[in-house]
Amino acid sequence: MTGSPLAAGPAISLRKVEEQAPAIAGPYRSAQVSLDKHGMSGGRAAVYLVLDHSGSMREYYRDGSVQALADRVLGLSAHLDDDGRVPVVLFSTDVDAVTDIALDNHHGRIDAIVAGLGHMGRTSYHLAMDAVIDHYLDSGSTAPALVVFQTDGGPTSKHAAERYLCKAARLPLFWQFIGFGNKRSSQFDFLRRLDELAVPAKRPIDNAGFFHAGTDPAAVPDSELYDRLLGEFPQWLAAARAQGLVG
Repeated sequence: MTGSPLAAGPAISLRKVEEQAPAIAGPYRSAQVSLDKHGMSGGRAAVYLVLDHSGSMREYYRDGSVQALADRVLGLSAHLDDDGRVPVVLFSTDVDAVTDIALDNHHGRIDAIVAGLGHMGRTSYHLAMDAVIDHYLDSGSTAPALVVFQTDGGPTSKHAAERYLCKAARLPLFWQFIGFGNKRSSQFDFLRRLDELAVPAKRPIDNAGFFHAGTDPAAVPDSELYDRLLGEFPQWLAAARAQGLVG
């Protein structure tokens, strides 16, 4: 992971992306447009991907929706981080895997990871969040981090999830939650509330965002996905710098 939050140009060039992962080149180009639009061009950040591996997610793995998200997050990360890898945490009742997806090893990578996992359980957000926090601290990175956290339902423990989000607000981590599934489902009421947790009463800084990708998330255009992923990150980054969380 990169250690510098500001630099000129993308962390990894289009040419290198085309050589290592030609299928990622299209998303990479779309990510550049969104980064320019949100004033993030040339920015540096670590990028994480957290994936819901609960039982209700089975069809989203089978139809390629999860792999498509992973590929597009990798395309964004190539602009922000120079190592060509995105750490990936899969969770259900427990943390099922902590691994990565890389430019030179992304095709079918999600299927390969999931093939080695066992039972698809429930949704323990806080354990996945703890795994990300540990990974970030162990990495020694001082860069801000964008954590793309995908789920299709609410957490098994709302109290624990809220507590971990508030705890993480003192770290340079921004949590962008993405909901897969029916936009009218009450499963996402908690994430809507989490997105609006009071500052500074509950947490020192607004460190989370949330949006729905709907029941066919792979059909969301790259441009829309990247705009939503980056919608609140620049504002958080400015606030984090003002509070000394980011250099």
